[in-house]
Amino acid sequence: MIKRLLLNRQTQVRFIKFFTVGALGYIVNVGFFNALKGNASANGAFTIAFIISTCSHYTLNRFWALRSVRSDSLRQFIEYLMTVVLSYAISWACFKGFHAGLGLSLGAAQALSIPPSTIVTFFILNFRVFKGHHKLIT
Repeated sequence: MIKRLLLNRQTQVRFIKFFTVGALGYIVNVGFFNALKGNASANGAFTIAFIISTCSHYTLNRFWALRSVRSDSLRQFIEYLMTVVLSYAISWACFKGFHAGLGLSLGAAQALSIPPSTIVTFFILNFRVFKGHHKLIT
């Protein structure tokens, strides 16, 4: 089932768009983190950068990358927020693990904390929150 979904052309296009939005979100996240880390605590800078990048991520995914066929916008937004909480928890755990556990710099820990949650987030957003019409290859 997963293999068929991954080989599906529509899923591949949506993933490329999702990845593009993620790359832009990553740039926003890193940019704000670097701008804030000198004036705020590392935890505060991480959280503020995450929130700002999440806002851009939602908007670009909702209206471009993962255009949705759903009409229940409020429920969809709540599901998105729940996915963001999961993504934040994964990213936060990685950030703390990379920085405190492995001794990486704040910048390296912050940068490396984002990719681990990306694949989980894609599957949840693509197949649940912003689900489109997925025609499977048979």
